[in-house]
Amino acid sequence: APAAPPPAAAPTQAPAAAAPAPPPQVIDVTVILDDLATGNPQKLDWRHSIVDLMKLVGMESSLAERKELADELGYSGDKSDSASMNIWLHKQVIKKLSENGGKVPAELMD
Repeated sequence: APAAPPPAAAPTQAPAAAAPAPPPQVIDVTVILDDLATGNPQKLDWRHSIVDLMKLVGMESSLAERKELADELGYSGDKSDSASMNIWLHKQVIKKLSENGGKVPAELMD
């Protein structure tokens, strides 16, 4: 009978230790963006175009806005070379989605 209390005490402590850190919820970015694209009257290629990705999520996608976003994300290249900046921006936005709990296909992470 004296051995019974210690096993009872151990299980009550284990759940308390696990409770504060629930696993982060993973959000399937592809499903959400594809659904948004399906409902959009424009044909937006969010997988390859930062302009289309920004439009799809309701962001202003003008060159000035993209330059501002590039500054916020730490772009060090030539912002007058908008093609290179756009490619970099798209990769960074996809990376940020992934870093913040988004499930992003591997081919978009390259």
